[in-house]
Amino acid sequence: MKQLREFDIAFVGLTPGVHTFQYQIDGNFFEKLGAEPDFSDCHATVNLTLDKKAGFFLLKFEVGGRLTVTCDRCGQPFEMQLWDDFNQVIKLVDNPEEMSADEDPDVTYISRTESHLNVADFIYEFINLAIPMQRIHPDDASGKSGCDPKVLEMLEKMKQQDEQQANPIWKGLEKFRDN
Repeated sequence: MKQLREFDIAFVGLTPGVHTFQYQIDGNFFEKLGAEPDFSDCHATVNLTLDKKAGFFLLKFEVGGRLTVTCDRCGQPFEMQLWDDFNQVIKLVDNPEEMSADEDPDVTYISRTESHLNVADFIYEFINLAIPMQRIHPDDASGKSGCDPKVLEMLEKMKQQDEQQANPIWKGLEKFRDN
């Protein structure tokens, strides 16, 4: 992924303590990174709190907003709300290559000689992690599925056909189910 300068934080000039940053993320962000996400029309806000300590930083990313995803059940697009928060620890070390073998995903090592921290990759990763694995239309106010009714009807017919065309080879095994 490409480095985006607007996401560089010059931490050398920051005083110890808490600092806040806010980023507005849209489709241009993903284009500049060269990423091809499986969603569209992203309008997210990332609030970043950086707590600078001696030798390390505590980062808290709060992701909020909305984007359009495709429903896993009916295949129709719908707008999904994002909300999640993530913590990341950045440690300043002499040899970050050696420390990276630690493999703790919540800890990132950078060299003590660095002066900037680019948070674009973190933002990209955390927006993707804020999207649930299963993407299904939410139910409407009356409790009915928001999915396309025609597709739901077709799925129900297919389910009934599968039940009717059950393989007779397994029919005799039903009597052992309760044992």
